[in-house]
Amino acid sequence: MSGTDPGPRSGELRVLHVEDNELDAELVAQALRRGGLSVSIVVVQDEAEFKRQLKTHLPDVVIADYNLPQWKGMEALELLRGEGLDTPLVLVSGALGDVTAVECIKQGATDYVLKDGLARLPEAIRRALQEKRLLRLRREAEEDLARKAEELARSNADLEQFAYVASHDLQEPLRMVASYTQLLAERYQGKLDETADKYIAYASEGALRMQQLIHDLLAFSRVGRSGAACQSLDCNAIMDEVLLSLSAAVKESGAVVTFDNLPRVWADRPLIAQVFQNLIGNAIKFRGKAVPEIKVRAEATGAHWSFSFSDNGIGIAPEYAENIFVVFQRLHARTEYPGNGIGLAICKKIIERYGGRIWVEGQVGKGSTFKFTLPAATPKDGVPRLELVGAGQ
Repeated sequence: MSGTDPGPRSGELRVLHVEDNELDAELVAQALRRGGLSVSIVVVQDEAEFKRQLKTHLPDVVIADYNLPQWKGMEALELLRGEGLDTPLVLVSGALGDVTAVECIKQGATDYVLKDGLARLPEAIRRALQEKRLLRLRREAEEDLARKAEELARSNADLEQFAYVASHDLQEPLRMVASYTQLLAERYQGKLDETADKYIAYASEGALRMQQLIHDLLAFSRVGRSGAACQSLDCNAIMDEVLLSLSAAVKESGAVVTFDNLPRVWADRPLIAQVFQNLIGNAIKFRGKAVPEIKVRAEATGAHWSFSFSDNGIGIAPEYAENIFVVFQRLHARTEYPGNGIGLAICKKIIERYGGRIWVEGQVGKGSTFKFTLPAATPKDGVPRLELVGAGQ
């Protein structure tokens, strides 16, 4: 049996009704129209007719009797999935136990309505269509987000490649400029007038500064390009290595660096060592009149470790707390503190590579505390490893 509906008119809801009882089919149609729905209904009772009508009368919603002599209404759901359709399916049945009803919903049926409660059918269909619309919007949003994330990743990769190539290609001509200005300074120092000596000094200093800028830019572009494998790292051992490499600065400043019970993290050893070294080096460089005191701590925060590097240095005004992580952003003149302002930008890039974040808290004249998070889980088991290892200082 199939309906003789001439086809949907504009604005009508297309309904494919799986039912072998003409009276029940008419009752369903009346319930839908009484519920304020403008519908075009095609009634089918077997699998072959259902498949044919899916192609000629693509439905907005399917209503199916749960139990027909030839097949069950839930089989219509399998046919919809086989055609790649997400059309809502509402079951209509004379009797459907709670356990069976729940199982049908789990398998993908949108809702069910008993035949003695058809007044609820229009609302069930409206809700089913609303859920479909929201699901479509969510999928579109997820696809759009994934597409934008892919475009952003590709754009970032292109920018990093450009920075690397441009910086690399600039090195050779700049090396020539630096070499020849140094030769000029050596050969003609004191042989020309004072103004010429000053100009040559400016040129030499500018060339050397540009070389350092390019070197720093290359270092920034190389972060994450080495392909080093992540591993379980003992942060106490990394601190020992960093302090050894900074031993001259520590001795010259008299700095006291303490750390206790640092954890293991999952990351690239050279990159994390660079973060530790940059933060401790900055704490020594931007010191006040007092002997530098630097304290390194870590505490578990969910699936991450939260690190803090506190010092008693010159501090930082809160309004500059974000600017200092920007490439080549400096808060002090080079005559006060050397460097090009790239160390913290590198730290930020490294930490964000692991899905963490880095920030600073402090006030001018009262020291600073740099904080960042690192993952405490390994991809092998996906379970946070909040384990502590030996202490050191």
